[in-house]
Amino acid sequence: MTKRALILGVGGQDGAYLARLLVDKGYEVHGTSRDAATSPFEGLRHLGILDRVTLHSMSLADYGSVLQILDTVRPAEIYNLSAQSSVGLSFAQPAATLTSIANATLHMLEAIRFIGGDVRFYNASSSEMFGDTARRPADETTFFQPRSPYGVAKAAAHWLVQNYREGYGLYACSGILFNHESPLRHERFVTQKIVRAAVALGRGGGERLTLGNLDIVRDWGWAPEYVEAMWLMLQQEHPADFIVATGQATSLRDFIRITFERVGLDWRDHVDQNPGLLRPYEVDYTVGDATKAARELPWTAQFRVEAVVAGLVDAELERIS
Repeated sequence: MTKRALILGVGGQDGAYLARLLVDKGYEVHGTSRDAATSPFEGLRHLGILDRVTLHSMSLADYGSVLQILDTVRPAEIYNLSAQSSVGLSFAQPAATLTSIANATLHMLEAIRFIGGDVRFYNASSSEMFGDTARRPADETTFFQPRSPYGVAKAAAHWLVQNYREGYGLYACSGILFNHESPLRHERFVTQKIVRAAVALGRGGGERLTLGNLDIVRDWGWAPEYVEAMWLMLQQEHPADFIVATGQATSLRDFIRITFERVGLDWRDHVDQNPGLLRPYEVDYTVGDATKAARELPWTAQFRVEAVVAGLVDAELERIS
């Protein structure tokens, strides 16, 4: 029989790429949005699969809505990728962030427990749960020390998944994903701001780019690769949590340099720093150790930061051309 999957947040970057992966694997794919009738689903449209995904309106804040969609779709696999996804925005909207992540995950787990059946559940956790990893790559045993409302909410959801797995016997697991980019990434994220500014300046237009702390270090990967790790987690005999990362540490300064070099410019001629753009509680260093994923799934990131930047810049050049 054809497998049926339900993707919560199918309109986002990861949701769109995961939908394409599952469609290519022969799944019957369903996806949700708060209002499927008005959502643009630009990612699905960009990937050419909008007509191959059955769309539903569902509010994760409403347990009844969650229960209704699960009972209607009856999926074999559920991927929870729906939430407020901006760390910066979480400082402005902490209550809404916690509700959209922790409460929503609880509603989904309770609905799965209530309906029963052989359902496999994937939850999108985040490297932000670790906070600063103190110049050491984080693995699945590293303590959580979140430094943003977003990180706190993701940590709460992560522990909920583990408790439902161990306490109720659900097949429920979390992928702890480090930063991952793609042409579908929203322009509010700093990587897209950098890429769009560099491409515009490289074509003789645009304005100077102003950023905050250039010394932060991140582990940047490629989103289309990371969704394959999500799928692999639900194909294992037993549920478990996994780090999904490249293991490569790159400063924002170097990300900027690589991006501007890609368009033939010296970044120092076009970028300013503004201390007023610093976050209230910045994470200086966060890198992941995906040894467990490589050993057990098996999955290993192929794209390193240079390839990520090349993909982003080339896609932006194509977009504006």
